[in-house]
Amino acid sequence: MKKSYFVIPLSFVFHIVSLNLILYLLVSEVYNHGYSILYYNFSWLIITYSIDFYITARRDGFGTNLKNFINLFILFGLVYFTSFTFLGEHPYPLPYLILVYLLICLMLTLYRILFYWARNLYRANGYSKGVRVAVIGRDKNLKKLRHIFDTPEYGYRYMGYFDNTPSKSKTYLGTIEDSYNYIFENNVEEAYCMASRLSKSEIKALIKIGDNSLKRVKIVPDNKELFSRAMSIELYGEVPVLNLRASPLELEYANIVKRIFDIVFSSLVIIFLLSWLIPIIYILMKFDSKGPLFFTQNRHGVNRKTFACYKFRSMTNNKNSDTQMATKNDMRVTKLGRILRKTSIDELPQFFNVLKGDMSVVGPRPHMQLHTEQFEKSVDKYLVRHFLKPGITGLAQIKGYRGEIVENSDIVNRVRYDIFYMEKWSIQLDLRIIYYTVVNAIRGEERAY
Repeated sequence: MKKSYFVIPLSFVFHIVSLNLILYLLVSEVYNHGYSILYYNFSWLIITYSIDFYITARRDGFGTNLKNFINLFILFGLVYFTSFTFLGEHPYPLPYLILVYLLICLMLTLYRILFYWARNLYRANGYSKGVRVAVIGRDKNLKKLRHIFDTPEYGYRYMGYFDNTPSKSKTYLGTIEDSYNYIFENNVEEAYCMASRLSKSEIKALIKIGDNSLKRVKIVPDNKELFSRAMSIELYGEVPVLNLRASPLELEYANIVKRIFDIVFSSLVIIFLLSWLIPIIYILMKFDSKGPLFFTQNRHGVNRKTFACYKFRSMTNNKNSDTQMATKNDMRVTKLGRILRKTSIDELPQFFNVLKGDMSVVGPRPHMQLHTEQFEKSVDKYLVRHFLKPGITGLAQIKGYRGEIVENSDIVNRVRYDIFYMEKWSIQLDLRIIYYTVVNAIRGEERAY
């Protein structure tokens, strides 16, 4: 799904600036204390994160998640009034403090009204291209979905529907079997499948197409036997829709949190580790072998986009570097390279990729372009891992599935762990993966060669 990544940062900045400005101007006797500034700002961060306040789905309106909005008022109100209780004596009477708090609530409410008004106006005037959607199968829910898709404020672009019962309707695109090629050829981003009109084999075929072509397949449920670990139900008006590849990282707020973590973590590594490590490795490499300090290779990232992946050079210059993975006792690996690869130090320049936004600290490992083209045809659900940014380390790596692919089970299990990570992502999981990556690097890994 297309996302506007500037929306949440803009809202967050506006809220923080407005909050601090009101407190600075109206309760300066309290706010001017350094600890008070930290107290209010960190409280805001913790509260909004814990209640997922900044989640903005495409179909959200002012009244959506209104309970969450009220929870924010209550929780921050407790934080606000508690601060004055701890201070003891201060020059502000209680009625005045209540008015300041109500002003903060008013500011939040007005911004929310203005935000949704501006967003709806933007979409209604056609400035947003919209998500291209098609419906597979026609039943009583099609009309209700059309109402959602045809509403400009929601930001969808309805292509039409497929069904085995022919129709003269302008939006009729062909039979269900025709949809298989249409999804590929017309850049359909989301396919909504009516389970009541599809056989079990047709549903499985569409799921497989979605998993292997970077298309999101969503099921409007019936009584078919559908099971998925990450399946979630979303409401489109009154119509329940099953999302078969639900992930916490589909939420914009989660993406912002992960990106902030990536920027902070990679910056610390670059400043405190790579700043002195790069000159040392450069000098050692000059004594060890001829060639550049860094090795750059094009790899596939999120949504299969190509990017230049950086590593410390660990091999002699050779013609097979873009087609052949390192193998055990590989003659191309230099003496220094063996140490770099054994300790995973050769991967550290990828923190520059993280800072640039091509990669994340944790995620599925990026593969050579040739291997992506090979595995997407031979390994079921391989392309699902490309819904995420690739990572320097990942769940598959700490579970032992790293390096050379000797047997087919190696890549199958790697994909299985990558999909599990996508479905179960959390900051806590990222930190755990980083911890075990460091532990494994210190201990030394059997497949690090």
